[in-house]
Amino acid sequence: MIKRVFIFIFKLLAGLILFSVLMVIIYGWAPVPYTPLMVIRYIENPDEGIRHQWVPMEEIANNLKIAVIASEDQNFPNHRGFDLKAIEKAMDENKAGKRSRGASSISQQTAKNVFLWPQRSWVRKGFEVYFTFLIETFWSKERILEVYLNSIEMGKGIYGAEAASRAWYNKPAKNLTPYEAAAIAAILPNPRVYKANPASSYIQGRKSWIVRQMQNMGPIKLKTR
Repeated sequence: MIKRVFIFIFKLLAGLILFSVLMVIIYGWAPVPYTPLMVIRYIENPDEGIRHQWVPMEEIANNLKIAVIASEDQNFPNHRGFDLKAIEKAMDENKAGKRSRGASSISQQTAKNVFLWPQRSWVRKGFEVYFTFLIETFWSKERILEVYLNSIEMGKGIYGAEAASRAWYNKPAKNLTPYEAAAIAAILPNPRVYKANPASSYIQGRKSWIVRQMQNMGPIKLKTR
């Protein structure tokens, strides 16, 4: 009986691992139609709706690609999913009693948004590490950024670059200027509170900082398939 239980558990875990790997491989090529966060938000606020339109990487302005990297994860092109220096710095600041800061890379945020639920817990964090490892293994950096830009929340009921660009600036994502892209990137820490347009004084300050970072970083090369 005990042996049968262990065999069942082993088969169940093996099946879940195989399924997760299969999903990562599929999403390495296919558009992501919905994310768990979209479903949760819709259940919580059905009147809010879901504005989401997948567009290929070439239809997203380079300004937005650079802006989110400058704002969220400047070491994204170089790390393997985890920015160890950022994590260490965040831990030191938190221990010193300073304002808590996150250190999640774009890869981690992508893994969380596409495959997991939003609530914080050690269990979810463990799955986040697992899926981050998978997407860094099976996806290129360019694909990770493409999925990130098409899936993350960019306002109430707004998901992805195309929907955000049309909602905030009434234009396609491929036509975003540096300052418009920086404004969208500036609201990402809390897109349900902040607005890209009209921007508050706080977002204006972040937008200016992001534009300066974009200028300092220059062109960015990402590994493709």
